Amino acid sequence: MAEPQVISVEDLLQRVGSIFESCGLRPESAQAVARVIVAGERDNCKSHGIYRIEGCLRVLQAGKVVPDAIPEVVDSGKSVIEVKAHGGFSPPAFEAALSTLVGRTKENGVAALVIRDCLHFSALWHDVEALAANGLASLSMCPSYASVAPTGGSEPLLGTNPIAFGWPRPDAHPYVFDFATSVAARGEIELHRRAGTPIPDGWAVDREGNPTNDPEAALAGAMLPFGAHKGSAISTMVELLAGAMLGEFMSKEALDFVGGTHLLPRHGALVVAFDPATFAARSGRDPLAEGERLLTAISGQGARLPSQRRFAAREQSLRDGIKLSAEEMAQLDRFDREGLTAVQD
Repeated sequence: MAEPQVISVEDLLQRVGSIFESCGLRPESAQAVARVIVAGERDNCKSHGIYRIEGCLRVLQAGKVVPDAIPEVVDSGKSVIEVKAHGGFSPPAFEAALSTLVGRTKENGVAALVIRDCLHFSALWHDVEALAANGLASLSMCPSYASVAPTGGSEPLLGTNPIAFGWPRPDAHPYVFDFATSVAARGEIELHRRAGTPIPDGWAVDREGNPTNDPEAALAGAMLPFGAHKGSAISTMVELLAGAMLGEFMSKEALDFVGGTHLLPRHGALVVAFDPATFAARSGRDPLAEGERLLTAISGQGARLPSQRRFAAREQSLRDGIKLSAEEMAQLDRFDREGLTAVQD
Protein backbone atom coordinates (compact mmCIF):
# COMPACT_ATOMS: atom_id res chain seq x y z
CA MET A 1 0.00 0.00 0.00
CA ALA A 2 1.32 3.44 -0.95
CA GLU A 3 2.36 5.72 1.89
CA PRO A 4 0.19 8.79 2.59
CA GLN A 5 1.44 12.00 1.03
CA VAL A 6 1.73 15.24 2.98
CA ILE A 7 0.52 18.56 1.58
CA SER A 8 0.49 21.92 3.34
CA VAL A 9 -2.80 23.64 4.11
CA GLU A 10 -1.80 26.51 1.80
CA ASP A 11 -0.92 24.22 -1.09
CA LEU A 12 -4.14 22.24 -0.74
CA LEU A 13 -6.11 25.49 -0.68
CA GLN A 14 -4.44 26.56 -3.92
CA ARG A 15 -5.13 23.20 -5.58
CA VAL A 16 -8.79 23.05 -4.60
CA GLY A 17 -9.39 26.68 -5.57
CA SER A 18 -7.76 26.06 -8.94
CA ILE A 19 -10.04 23.08 -9.60
CA PHE A 20 -13.15 25.18 -9.03
CA GLU A 21 -11.85 28.10 -11.07
CA SER A 22 -11.19 25.76 -13.98
CA CYS A 23 -14.82 24.61 -13.71
CA GLY A 24 -16.23 28.12 -14.12
CA LEU A 25 -16.38 29.67 -10.65
CA ARG A 26 -15.34 33.27 -10.15
CA PRO A 27 -11.92 33.40 -8.43
CA GLU A 28 -13.50 34.87 -5.28
CA SER A 29 -16.15 32.15 -5.16
CA ALA A 30 -13.66 29.39 -5.93
CA GLN A 31 -11.50 30.47 -3.02
CA ALA A 32 -14.46 30.74 -0.65
CA VAL A 33 -15.56 27.20 -1.53
CA ALA A 34 -11.98 25.95 -1.25
CA ARG A 35 -11.55 27.52 2.20
CA VAL A 36 -14.50 25.58 3.57
CA ILE A 37 -13.47 22.27 1.98
CA VAL A 38 -9.84 22.56 3.04
CA ALA A 39 -10.93 23.55 6.56
CA GLY A 40 -12.79 20.25 6.80
CA GLU A 41 -9.73 18.30 5.68
CA ARG A 42 -7.44 20.37 7.91
CA ASP A 43 -9.60 19.56 10.94
CA ASN A 44 -9.76 15.83 10.04
CA CYS A 45 -13.48 16.02 9.27
CA LYS A 46 -13.19 13.72 6.28
CA SER A 47 -16.89 13.78 5.44
CA HIS A 48 -16.63 17.56 4.88
CA GLY A 49 -13.15 17.69 3.37
CA ILE A 50 -11.96 16.98 -0.15
CA TYR A 51 -14.60 14.26 -0.34
CA ARG A 52 -17.00 17.16 -1.02
CA ILE A 53 -15.23 18.24 -4.21
CA GLU A 54 -16.81 15.54 -6.32
CA GLY A 55 -20.32 16.39 -5.10
CA CYS A 56 -19.77 20.06 -5.91
CA LEU A 57 -18.50 19.21 -9.39
CA ARG A 58 -21.51 16.96 -9.99
CA VAL A 59 -24.00 19.78 -9.34
CA LEU A 60 -21.95 22.03 -11.62
CA GLN A 61 -21.98 19.39 -14.34
CA ALA A 62 -25.75 18.89 -13.88
CA GLY A 63 -26.45 22.63 -14.12
CA LYS A 64 -28.04 22.75 -10.65
CA VAL A 65 -25.74 25.52 -9.39
CA VAL A 66 -24.76 28.82 -11.00
CA PRO A 67 -20.94 28.86 -11.17
CA ASP A 68 -20.47 32.58 -11.83
CA ALA A 69 -23.18 33.79 -9.42
CA ILE A 70 -22.33 37.04 -7.62
CA PRO A 71 -23.78 37.22 -4.09
CA GLU A 72 -25.99 40.26 -3.53
CA VAL A 73 -26.31 41.66 -0.01
CA VAL A 74 -29.72 43.25 0.63
CA ASP A 75 -29.46 45.50 3.69
CA SER A 76 -32.53 47.45 4.73
CA GLY A 77 -30.81 48.74 7.86
CA LYS A 78 -32.82 46.43 10.11
CA SER A 79 -31.81 43.43 12.18
CA VAL A 80 -32.54 40.98 9.37
CA ILE A 81 -29.97 41.07 6.57
CA GLU A 82 -30.41 39.11 3.37
CA VAL A 83 -27.90 37.84 0.88
CA LYS A 84 -29.09 36.49 -2.42
CA ALA A 85 -26.80 33.68 -3.52
CA HIS A 86 -28.51 33.66 -6.94
CA GLY A 87 -28.20 29.89 -7.17
CA GLY A 88 -24.50 29.86 -6.31
CA PHE A 89 -22.62 28.06 -3.55
CA SER A 90 -23.29 29.12 0.03
CA PRO A 91 -19.75 30.02 1.27
CA PRO A 92 -19.31 33.02 -1.07
CA ALA A 93 -22.74 34.31 0.01
CA PHE A 94 -21.90 34.02 3.71
CA GLU A 95 -18.54 35.73 3.24
CA ALA A 96 -20.16 38.56 1.28
CA ALA A 97 -22.52 39.35 4.17
CA LEU A 98 -20.26 38.59 7.14
CA SER A 99 -19.02 42.10 7.86
CA THR A 100 -22.54 43.53 7.62
CA LEU A 101 -23.86 40.86 9.99
CA VAL A 102 -21.08 41.53 12.51
CA GLY A 103 -21.62 45.28 12.41
CA ARG A 104 -25.40 45.05 12.76
CA THR A 105 -25.14 42.59 15.63
CA LYS A 106 -22.80 44.85 17.57
CA GLU A 107 -25.09 47.79 16.84
CA ASN A 108 -28.36 46.11 17.87
CA GLY A 109 -27.27 43.25 20.11
CA VAL A 110 -28.79 40.64 17.83
CA ALA A 111 -29.08 40.26 14.06
CA ALA A 112 -29.95 37.54 11.60
CA LEU A 113 -28.65 36.64 8.18
CA VAL A 114 -30.94 35.05 5.61
CA ILE A 115 -29.06 33.28 2.81
CA ARG A 116 -31.37 32.83 -0.17
CA ASP A 117 -31.25 30.27 -2.97
CA CYS A 118 -27.86 28.72 -2.31
CA LEU A 119 -26.27 25.37 -3.03
CA HIS A 120 -25.27 24.16 0.44
CA PHE A 121 -22.64 21.48 1.03
CA SER A 122 -20.53 22.65 3.95
CA ALA A 123 -20.32 22.14 7.67
CA LEU A 124 -21.85 24.98 9.69
CA TRP A 125 -19.04 25.35 12.22
CA HIS A 126 -17.26 27.49 9.65
CA ASP A 127 -20.01 30.14 10.03
CA VAL A 128 -20.15 30.21 13.82
CA GLU A 129 -16.35 30.19 14.17
CA ALA A 130 -16.13 33.25 11.93
CA LEU A 131 -18.61 35.05 14.17
CA ALA A 132 -16.91 33.89 17.37
CA ALA A 133 -13.68 35.39 16.01
CA ASN A 134 -15.55 38.71 16.10
CA GLY A 135 -16.65 38.21 19.72
CA LEU A 136 -20.18 37.05 18.87
CA ALA A 137 -22.24 34.03 19.84
CA SER A 138 -24.32 32.53 17.06
CA LEU A 139 -26.58 29.83 15.74
CA SER A 140 -26.51 28.54 12.17
CA MET A 141 -28.98 26.11 10.62
CA CYS A 142 -30.35 24.94 7.31
CA PRO A 143 -32.59 22.24 5.85
CA SER A 144 -31.17 19.68 3.46
CA TYR A 145 -33.13 17.34 1.23
CA ALA A 146 -35.63 14.77 2.40
CA SER A 147 -33.60 11.76 3.49
CA VAL A 148 -34.68 11.34 7.12
CA ALA A 149 -37.90 9.79 8.36
CA PRO A 150 -39.60 11.47 11.33
CA THR A 151 -39.71 9.34 14.45
CA GLY A 152 -42.54 6.84 14.08
CA GLY A 153 -42.52 7.16 10.29
CA SER A 154 -40.66 5.37 7.52
CA GLU A 155 -40.73 7.77 4.55
CA PRO A 156 -38.04 10.45 4.07
CA LEU A 157 -39.54 13.85 4.84
CA LEU A 158 -36.95 15.76 6.89
CA GLY A 159 -33.40 16.64 5.95
CA THR A 160 -30.28 15.94 7.96
CA ASN A 161 -30.95 19.54 9.04
CA PRO A 162 -27.71 20.54 10.80
CA ILE A 163 -27.52 23.12 13.55
CA ALA A 164 -24.37 24.77 14.91
CA PHE A 165 -23.64 27.02 17.88
CA GLY A 166 -20.57 29.09 18.61
CA TRP A 167 -19.47 30.97 21.75
CA PRO A 168 -16.36 33.19 21.82
CA ARG A 169 -13.59 32.51 24.31
CA PRO A 170 -10.92 35.14 25.03
CA ASP A 171 -7.83 32.92 25.18
CA ALA A 172 -8.93 29.64 23.64
CA HIS A 173 -10.66 28.18 20.64
CA PRO A 174 -14.37 29.02 20.70
CA TYR A 175 -16.92 26.66 22.16
CA VAL A 176 -18.48 25.14 19.04
CA PHE A 177 -20.81 22.33 18.29
CA ASP A 178 -22.16 21.38 14.88
CA PHE A 179 -24.22 18.30 14.26
CA ALA A 180 -26.83 16.89 11.96
CA THR A 181 -30.20 16.22 13.54
CA SER A 182 -30.04 12.79 11.94
CA VAL A 183 -28.12 10.12 13.85
CA ALA A 184 -25.27 10.60 11.37
CA ALA A 185 -24.54 12.87 8.45
CA ARG A 186 -25.38 11.39 5.06
CA GLY A 187 -21.71 11.77 4.11
CA GLU A 188 -20.77 9.37 6.93
CA ILE A 189 -23.03 6.68 5.44
CA GLU A 190 -21.57 7.36 1.99
CA LEU A 191 -18.06 6.87 3.38
CA HIS A 192 -19.15 3.50 4.82
CA ARG A 193 -20.56 2.59 1.40
CA ARG A 194 -17.30 3.46 -0.31
CA ALA A 195 -15.30 1.49 2.26
CA GLY A 196 -17.64 -1.51 2.11
CA THR A 197 -18.24 -1.42 5.86
CA PRO A 198 -21.57 -1.74 7.72
CA ILE A 199 -23.17 1.22 9.44
CA PRO A 200 -23.96 1.04 13.18
CA ASP A 201 -27.35 -0.01 14.52
CA GLY A 202 -29.98 2.71 14.68
CA TRP A 203 -28.68 4.88 11.85
CA ALA A 204 -31.22 4.05 9.16
CA VAL A 205 -34.04 1.92 7.79
CA ASP A 206 -34.40 0.35 4.35
CA ARG A 207 -37.18 1.11 1.84
CA GLU A 208 -39.57 -1.18 3.73
CA GLY A 209 -38.89 0.62 7.00
CA ASN A 210 -36.78 -2.20 8.46
CA PRO A 211 -33.62 -1.44 10.45
CA THR A 212 -30.48 -1.94 8.34
CA ASN A 213 -26.71 -2.00 8.68
CA ASP A 214 -26.21 -1.95 4.90
CA PRO A 215 -25.12 1.52 3.75
CA GLU A 216 -26.56 0.88 0.26
CA ALA A 217 -29.96 0.00 1.72
CA ALA A 218 -29.73 2.97 4.10
CA LEU A 219 -29.06 5.42 1.28
CA ALA A 220 -31.99 3.99 -0.66
CA GLY A 221 -34.24 4.05 2.41
CA ALA A 222 -34.28 6.66 5.16
CA MET A 223 -31.95 7.85 7.86
CA LEU A 224 -33.25 8.34 11.40
CA PRO A 225 -33.22 11.38 13.73
CA PHE A 226 -30.94 11.33 16.75
CA GLY A 227 -32.63 11.01 20.11
CA ALA A 228 -35.89 9.67 18.66
CA HIS A 229 -38.74 12.16 19.16
CA LYS A 230 -36.39 14.87 20.51
CA GLY A 231 -34.20 14.89 17.41
CA SER A 232 -37.28 14.69 15.21
CA ALA A 233 -38.70 17.80 16.89
CA ILE A 234 -35.44 19.75 16.56
CA SER A 235 -35.19 18.74 12.89
CA THR A 236 -38.74 19.98 12.33
CA MET A 237 -37.81 23.28 14.02
CA VAL A 238 -34.94 23.70 11.53
CA GLU A 239 -37.34 23.04 8.63
CA LEU A 240 -39.68 25.75 9.94
CA LEU A 241 -37.08 28.39 10.86
CA ALA A 242 -34.63 27.94 7.98
CA GLY A 243 -37.15 26.87 5.37
CA ALA A 244 -40.77 27.92 5.88
CA MET A 245 -40.00 31.15 7.77
CA LEU A 246 -37.54 32.30 5.10
CA GLY A 247 -39.81 31.43 2.19
CA GLU A 248 -37.12 29.04 0.95
CA PHE A 249 -37.22 25.36 0.05
CA MET A 250 -37.87 22.87 2.81
CA SER A 251 -36.21 19.49 2.48
CA LYS A 252 -38.96 17.81 0.44
CA GLU A 253 -38.95 20.69 -2.07
CA ALA A 254 -35.16 20.63 -2.25
CA LEU A 255 -35.28 16.92 -3.05
CA ASP A 256 -37.86 17.51 -5.79
CA PHE A 257 -35.71 20.30 -7.26
CA VAL A 258 -32.53 18.26 -7.57
CA GLY A 259 -34.43 15.12 -8.56
CA GLY A 260 -32.80 12.78 -6.06
CA THR A 261 -30.18 12.47 -3.37
CA HIS A 262 -27.38 11.94 -5.89
CA LEU A 263 -26.82 15.71 -6.05
CA LEU A 264 -26.22 18.28 -3.33
CA PRO A 265 -29.28 20.27 -2.18
CA ARG A 266 -30.26 23.83 -3.03
CA HIS A 267 -32.20 25.80 -0.41
CA GLY A 268 -31.72 28.68 2.04
CA ALA A 269 -29.99 29.07 5.39
CA LEU A 270 -30.36 31.07 8.59
CA VAL A 271 -27.61 32.49 10.82
CA VAL A 272 -28.52 34.35 14.03
CA ALA A 273 -25.78 36.28 15.85
CA PHE A 274 -25.74 37.68 19.40
CA ASP A 275 -23.44 40.21 21.05
CA PRO A 276 -22.86 39.00 24.63
CA ALA A 277 -21.61 42.43 25.70
CA THR A 278 -24.92 44.03 24.73
CA PHE A 279 -27.04 41.45 26.51
CA ALA A 280 -25.00 41.69 29.73
CA ALA A 281 -24.41 45.46 29.63
CA ARG A 282 -26.65 46.27 32.63
CA SER A 283 -25.75 43.19 34.66
CA GLY A 284 -22.38 44.31 35.94
CA ARG A 285 -20.95 40.94 34.92
CA ASP A 286 -18.59 39.93 32.15
CA PRO A 287 -20.45 37.37 30.00
CA LEU A 288 -17.28 35.85 28.56
CA ALA A 289 -15.77 35.46 32.04
CA GLU A 290 -18.97 33.81 33.22
CA GLY A 291 -18.85 31.52 30.22
CA GLU A 292 -15.28 30.57 31.09
CA ARG A 293 -16.37 29.59 34.59
CA LEU A 294 -18.77 27.05 33.12
CA LEU A 295 -16.51 25.75 30.35
CA THR A 296 -13.48 25.33 32.59
CA ALA A 297 -15.66 23.55 35.18
CA ILE A 298 -16.78 21.11 32.47
CA SER A 299 -13.28 20.39 31.25
CA GLY A 300 -12.02 20.35 34.86
CA GLN A 301 -14.13 17.25 35.44
CA GLY A 302 -12.33 15.50 32.60
CA ALA A 303 -15.20 15.98 30.16
CA ARG A 304 -14.29 16.81 26.57
CA LEU A 305 -15.69 19.99 25.11
CA PRO A 306 -17.12 19.63 21.61
CA SER A 307 -14.69 20.34 18.75
CA GLN A 308 -11.60 19.76 20.91
CA ARG A 309 -10.57 16.83 18.70
CA ARG A 310 -11.09 19.00 15.63
CA PHE A 311 -9.02 21.88 17.03
CA ALA A 312 -6.20 19.49 17.95
CA ALA A 313 -6.22 18.13 14.39
CA ARG A 314 -6.12 21.69 13.08
CA GLU A 315 -3.04 22.56 15.06
CA GLN A 316 -1.28 19.43 13.83
CA SER A 317 -2.25 20.09 10.20
CA LEU A 318 -1.05 23.68 10.34
CA ARG A 319 2.24 22.51 11.85
CA ASP A 320 2.90 19.28 9.95
CA GLY A 321 0.67 19.43 6.88
CA ILE A 322 -2.30 17.29 5.84
CA LYS A 323 -1.89 13.59 5.07
CA LEU A 324 -3.76 12.42 1.97
CA SER A 325 -3.84 8.89 0.64
CA ALA A 326 -2.42 8.06 -2.77
CA GLU A 327 -5.99 7.59 -3.99
CA GLU A 328 -6.99 11.04 -2.73
CA MET A 329 -3.99 12.68 -4.40
CA ALA A 330 -4.76 10.83 -7.62
CA GLN A 331 -8.33 12.10 -7.48
CA LEU A 332 -7.10 15.68 -7.08
CA ASP A 333 -4.83 15.16 -10.07
CA ARG A 334 -7.77 13.85 -12.10
CA PHE A 335 -9.96 16.81 -11.16
CA ASP A 336 -7.11 19.15 -12.09
CA ARG A 337 -6.66 17.43 -15.43
CA GLU A 338 -10.22 16.64 -16.47
CA GLY A 339 -12.43 19.18 -14.68
CA LEU A 340 -16.14 18.44 -14.91
CA THR A 341 -15.62 15.50 -17.23
CA ALA A 342 -14.00 13.66 -14.34
CA VAL A 343 -17.42 13.18 -12.71
CA GLN A 344 -19.57 12.36 -15.72
CA ASP A 345 -21.39 9.03 -15.40
